[in-house]
Amino acid sequence: MIPHTIEIHGPEFRAMHERVMEVTALTSRLNTLPFDDEAGKAALFAQILGRPLPGDVTIYPPFFTDDGRNITFGGRVFLNQNCTLLDNAGITLGHRTMIGPGVTFITSGHPVDPADRKLYLTGAPIVLEENVWVGAGTTILPGVTIGQDSVIAAGAVVADDVPPRTLVAGPKAGAVRTW
Repeated sequence: MIPHTIEIHGPEFRAMHERVMEVTALTSRLNTLPFDDEAGKAALFAQILGRPLPGDVTIYPPFFTDDGRNITFGGRVFLNQNCTLLDNAGITLGHRTMIGPGVTFITSGHPVDPADRKLYLTGAPIVLEENVWVGAGTTILPGVTIGQDSVIAAGAVVADDVPPRTLVAGPKAGAVRTW
């Protein structure tokens, strides 16, 4: 798991890059298997995640990740098809979370300052507490925690924490500052 920042030209970045290349090859194979090839999917998920996929977790391919080993699953988690989990800084999916198709989790990014952008990656974990439902096409950004029993409407961009038992909807984009 990457710390808050990682130097792009450092050894941690090189190791991360090697893992991304390895996992990209594995997910490419996973995403071409017949849907009913349970044994083949199980074997590839074990390689991608660094452990077997728990029996009560369902993931419908296609599935994409840049590491896989930093994803923590609670019981009875469901991920619909075409989800992307960029998990270098860690993703926790609580018990009974339901993830719609085409959802993207992004735990790493770049600094805003152009000079620093060329030198570092930044990262912060994403946490979904118990019984969260994330609608289709949602994007969840680094450092977000979504509280228990909350619902994220389809197409939302989640950049801030969501309190428990809350429905959030809509795009987030807007001018914040200039430099």
